[in-house]
Amino acid sequence: MIRLKKPAEIDAMNEAGRVSAKALRKTGELVRPGISTLELNKFAENLIRMEGGIPAFLGYGGFTGSICSSINDQIVHGIPSSDAILQEGDIISIDTGAIVGGWVGDNAATFAVGAISPDAQRLLDVTEESLWAGIEALQVGGTLGDIGAAIQEVAEAADFGVVREYVGHGIGRAMHESPSVPNFGTRGKGPKLKAGLVIAIEPMINAGDYATKGPFEDRWTVFTADGSLSAHFEHTVALTSEGIVILTKE
Repeated sequence: MIRLKKPAEIDAMNEAGRVSAKALRKTGELVRPGISTLELNKFAENLIRMEGGIPAFLGYGGFTGSICSSINDQIVHGIPSSDAILQEGDIISIDTGAIVGGWVGDNAATFAVGAISPDAQRLLDVTEESLWAGIEALQVGGTLGDIGAAIQEVAEAADFGVVREYVGHGIGRAMHESPSVPNFGTRGKGPKLKAGLVIAIEPMINAGDYATKGPFEDRWTVFTADGSLSAHFEHTVALTSEGIVILTKE
């Protein structure tokens, strides 16, 4: 069941969103060749705690990191490790989540490691553009399918693949609530969008085919089936009677 939030509850979610956004921005600033994803994880966890939050991912379903760190052909849910050392030309998707006052904030972005190829940069640009297209489609009286269609149109116009198996989600006192928010769809289809809806919109876009493989031994990390690069951008967004509020901003 979709649980709409009252205006006071949306206001209360602002702090969780702010902390998650700061953790993502500051951790992204550390991305460089030679740093390990475990170092990034430690920094993000410390920052979240210093800001009065609790890392939302740590221990979730047995996950051992405070961030998800997914490199190159890893789509989502990469586990931070001292063995995962970033190299010049890599791209890395970092997903951060924070709990403050019982509310959850969740966001993600993909970062360049040093100088990256024009093709990789285009993937990052288009994926971020698709996120904003999805956010703009979040309108009272619209439908859930409008969001997915807007994302899909941007990504597929660039000949990129839109991941099917992993989607956005409702968010509130739990990290994952109803509804599921696919990054593909048909305009005019699905549940009607109403004021009070709070969702995490998070396109995961592959440079090649949309098919995935995994997770394997670690039970978490998901890869592109064809080995192509993948990018991931995400915001927690509230729909109010006055319009859209992006909660994951400082």
